[in-house]
Amino acid sequence: MKKIKNETALLKKAILVGESYANNRGYKKFSGTDSAKQKIESLYRLLVNDKLIQPLKEEDENQLNMKHKLAIWISKQLPKDHELLK
Repeated sequence: MKKIKNETALLKKAILVGESYANNRGYKKFSGTDSAKQKIESLYRLLVNDKLIQPLKEEDENQLNMKHKLAIWISKQLPKDHELLK
């Protein structure tokens, strides 16, 4: 797995956009007590279910790879000249 430039910032952006997407899909909002791990896994599974990202192999499903998938997803959603992609 190749590290993406600004991956941490992209992941934060992916969580924000993903939460908004989930709310628009009718899911309840994440509570303040939900951990980042729970949000990442929930968003990953929602995007896989909606066929917006390719699922990981079952043996590769872990937090690190899910984070990476979310960062890749959001990097493709942002405009080419976005500051996080520079």
